[in-house]
Amino acid sequence: MEIMEHLILESENNERIDKIISALNEEWSRSQVQQWIKEGHVNVNGKQVKSNYKCVMNDQIIIEIPEPEALNVEPEDMNLDIYYEDGDVLVVNKPKGIVVHPAPGHTSGTLVNGLMAHCTDLSGINGVLRPGIVHRIDKDTSGLLMVAKNDFAHERLVNQLVEKSVTRKYYAIVHGVIPHNVGTIDAPIGRDSDDRQKMTVVDNGKHAVTHFRVIERFDQFTFVECELETGRTHQIRVHMKYIGYPLAGDPKYGPRKTLPIDGQALHAGVLGFIHPRTEKYLEFEAPLPEEFTKLLDSLKN
Repeated sequence: MEIMEHLILESENNERIDKIISALNEEWSRSQVQQWIKEGHVNVNGKQVKSNYKCVMNDQIIIEIPEPEALNVEPEDMNLDIYYEDGDVLVVNKPKGIVVHPAPGHTSGTLVNGLMAHCTDLSGINGVLRPGIVHRIDKDTSGLLMVAKNDFAHERLVNQLVEKSVTRKYYAIVHGVIPHNVGTIDAPIGRDSDDRQKMTVVDNGKHAVTHFRVIERFDQFTFVECELETGRTHQIRVHMKYIGYPLAGDPKYGPRKTLPIDGQALHAGVLGFIHPRTEKYLEFEAPLPEEFTKLLDSLKN
């Protein structure tokens, strides 16, 4: 069991302990931290406290981080839309509404379950819950993903993401009419301190850059292409909201009254990378899903 210590700073004075701890690691949800506190994995100055304890400057927090629960992830037959496959790499077009990988409480119906049924040779670098997954897209975002079938391929594909040499172009419908044809959003992204389920632009966030190009303008909406230079959680959704043009249908970052679409209008349409073994550049393009094209048609009319 891993032990973590934290000394309460002046800026954290009078803040709830569950809020402070969940801010220490973006992988920790507030509800998860509350469960740790309830189970006695957290103490303050040698004593157990409740989740609503208000911390005082110089409080000594000790967190016993429990081992992750072992989950049984089973293969499930799925009608996968595979664009490319060889012994090292697989490229799949993920439909909207499908979660990429399992998580506690959600171990079936994910893309990983389908991939495990399709092929047994997936890289193990990300562990049992994310075999082969090099990068991910949100549940309600459709489009192309690259999957590594061995650790050799996985390491080289991840290195390309780090080096920003992977081509990732997304198509989105956003609220408002963007006046300029092209633009770059360079703004760091981190966890929202007021809502741990959201990301936002923060001074101490991770470096994030999105390039966008206007494809077509409508009365109250704009159809854009967004190209990722970095790949932060919810990056396009956060960045477009930051400049005042949130994605249509986005339940987390957009206005509630929007177009008749279930979830954000966002599609990962172009994916390009250097093959990890042959070192040849490969690029794939997935057409917009039917729901997306119908939205565009309705806006044109």
